[in-house]
Amino acid sequence: MAKEQTWVNEAWAKSLDKTLRNAARIGAGFPHASKGGVYELAEPSWWTAGFWPGMLWLLYNESGREELRSLAEECESKLDSVLDAYVRLDHDLGFMWTLTSVASYKLTGSEVSRVRAMKAANYLAARFNLKGRYIRAWNPWRDGERNEGQAIIDCCMNMPLLFWASRTSGDPRYAHIAEAHMETVLRYFIRADGSVYHIVNFDPATGEMLEGMGGQGYAAESAWSRGTAWAIYGLTLAYRHTGQLDYLSAAQRVANFFLSRLPEDNVPAWDFRAPEELRSLRDSSAGSCAASGLLLLAAKSEDGDAGVYRAAGERILKSLYEAYGAWDNPAEEGLLLHGTSNYPQGTNIDVSLIYGDYYFVEGLARLKGGGPFYWE
Repeated sequence: MAKEQTWVNEAWAKSLDKTLRNAARIGAGFPHASKGGVYELAEPSWWTAGFWPGMLWLLYNESGREELRSLAEECESKLDSVLDAYVRLDHDLGFMWTLTSVASYKLTGSEVSRVRAMKAANYLAARFNLKGRYIRAWNPWRDGERNEGQAIIDCCMNMPLLFWASRTSGDPRYAHIAEAHMETVLRYFIRADGSVYHIVNFDPATGEMLEGMGGQGYAAESAWSRGTAWAIYGLTLAYRHTGQLDYLSAAQRVANFFLSRLPEDNVPAWDFRAPEELRSLRDSSAGSCAASGLLLLAAKSEDGDAGVYRAAGERILKSLYEAYGAWDNPAEEGLLLHGTSNYPQGTNIDVSLIYGDYYFVEGLARLKGGGPFYWE
């Protein structure tokens, strides 16, 4: 255990050091993907806007470095323009405001942050399709685009905002919506072998399930690894918030599928069912997200299973630290190398991704016994 803790502490110290150096340039910006070693800063409306401030909060919570807190709070304030304008909001409200306003409220008790997070939860709840019992994913960003029937596996990670809103406000309706969406995930997204669809398309008028779609995976019936990670973590969080055993059982089934298909170094290919010649392309962000989810799953599982999931989460994080880290590379701002954002669209392939960095730091915090964790 002492030897294990040594590498965890080293990884944490290097993550803090690199983040402090990056903060001198990034400031209260919104990094997304690394281009030529430099994090490209996205608009505040982009879905990854919460991950940099979320990571700042994680590192602040142990280090007490006030400059990290100040930047996180400044990022949160910048998101007001998105929240108040409304038109750029979609299902990713949970990613954005759980890691900013909910984090701030949990750590500082800020009433302003609580109100922001409640406003975001109301907008997210308003995306619920009653007939299909799902949270609608994207908006139509192009003329003629019709996607009002689409729900995605990523949205499992947005449901904690609704569970938090019910707990904070005392109003059960937010949790009812989150549970209805997660029941739809159980019914339509999770295959018998534990693999998952990225997108499921419904008839938005009747709620009938029309088709499963490949999305960012190789094909409709393939197994996109980051989608698998979203499911492991999101289903475990649904169990954490509700105590419903169906969610725990599904999370374990998906986790077992994920772990059975890892390569020797424990970092997943971007799609487990992509053709063999494409499986050498890894996604470190899928690995870090799954690892943090596995550590939570271990905490919620019976003793025998708990040991399996905790050991797996540790192995993934240690491999990321030792073989995928850019700790000694001043020409690369990312913490982790070899992320794959969207292979089918050819965007951000084999680069550092801010959400990969975030989940890596969060996983380390779980190993260190830190917290609180904003999704919970």
